Amino acid sequence: MTQRQSEQTPNPGRHGERPRPDGSDTADFGFEDVPASDKAAHVRAVFERVADRYDLMNDLMSGGIHRIWKAILLDRLNPRPSETLLDVAGGTGDLAEGYLRRGGRTAIVCDINAAMMTAGRRRAATTARRPDDLRWVCGNAEHVPLPTCSVHAYTIAFGIRNVTDRPAALAEAYRVLKPGGRFLCLEFSLPTLPLLDAAYEAYSFRVIPLLGEVIAKDRDSYQYLVESIRRFPAPSQFAGLVEDAGLARVKVQALSGGIATLTTGWRL
Repeated sequence: MTQRQSEQTPNPGRHGERPRPDGSDTADFGFEDVPASDKAAHVRAVFERVADRYDLMNDLMSGGIHRIWKAILLDRLNPRPSETLLDVAGGTGDLAEGYLRRGGRTAIVCDINAAMMTAGRRRAATTARRPDDLRWVCGNAEHVPLPTCSVHAYTIAFGIRNVTDRPAALAEAYRVLKPGGRFLCLEFSLPTLPLLDAAYEAYSFRVIPLLGEVIAKDRDSYQYLVESIRRFPAPSQFAGLVEDAGLARVKVQALSGGIATLTTGWRL
């Protein structure tokens, strides 16, 4: 049975999209509503602008805690030397590198943004212990360029909220997983503790965009990232989408008082 958290914030729609008056769809882009067909281009532009400072900004914004969250994900995954990982929206490949360090056989980073993967390749050339086992594929989460039933594990860390059609992306996760394969999604959420919630709200809207302006020279991109967290479905809603895609034994784990959430499931 699914373990779901209670609703944390109102959400405009289960799929993160709204009907427009002309009958077409819109998608959330931060606090804006944009035509659904335009969201991918907007997101791509955000990450192109911040690619070279992305890893540094992650450490500064989270105080390094994102590394602990990713370590928890990898603990749950428990990589094995016979298995292949697909890390979608994998960006610069830090999660994929961690998978290989822990004994996984092959890691495939799939990201829509070539600039992010270029930054990742540069880093992997000097930091990855097994760079030959780290593959890079430019592709959209909604149309993964891999065969059906081709990977043992599918991960997506802090990327699903940037996807336009989340049900399509989750259906792709189900498709590429082998029977018995694992799905693990790490994403920001909203704190469940009242005092933490107030502090997190102030930090998110006052400090993170300022860090983006000073360090990455791009305040707007980090303003979007903060806003996108508020527009993402609550954990219980997202767990429902994961189940709708066909994944089984879906579980939700709150991390750091609900600041992040790990959602897991299986293709049975």
